[in-house]
Amino acid sequence: MPIIEDAREAVMTGRRTDGARVRRPLSPHLQVYDMVQMTSGLSILNRATGVAWTIGMVFLVWWLVAAATGQEAFDRAQWFFGSFLGILVLAGLTAVAWFHTFAGLRHLYWDFGHGYHLPEVIKTGWAVIIATGVMTVLTWIIALIAW
Repeated sequence: MPIIEDAREAVMTGRRTDGARVRRPLSPHLQVYDMVQMTSGLSILNRATGVAWTIGMVFLVWWLVAAATGQEAFDRAQWFFGSFLGILVLAGLTAVAWFHTFAGLRHLYWDFGHGYHLPEVIKTGWAVIIATGVMTVLTWIIALIAW
């Protein structure tokens, strides 16, 4: 029997039921997953929206600090949020907030032990996507009417 030079090599080899030696993968990685699947796609989007939402909080803090600092700082912040880029940022953050909220509710539903069958997983995934779109548009319609 050959001597294993690397200790990690010992856990990477095994035997099939017929006795043949096989090498196990180190770990599943991106090439294993189909990114178009509802489950993996929404999982990755949920994590990405969590990061985007956290970064978006920088804009909220900026706006609050500007409001507390004085009129000139507040006017600069308001100018940015009223610009084309600012409106794009706010629209993106609106979609991010709604998606992360609905995906979180979906995960809460799973935490109660429901919705694990594949047809229901796909149905709730589409519900998250559709609800995000509807609520983002509805939020902006209300915002533009109130503006």
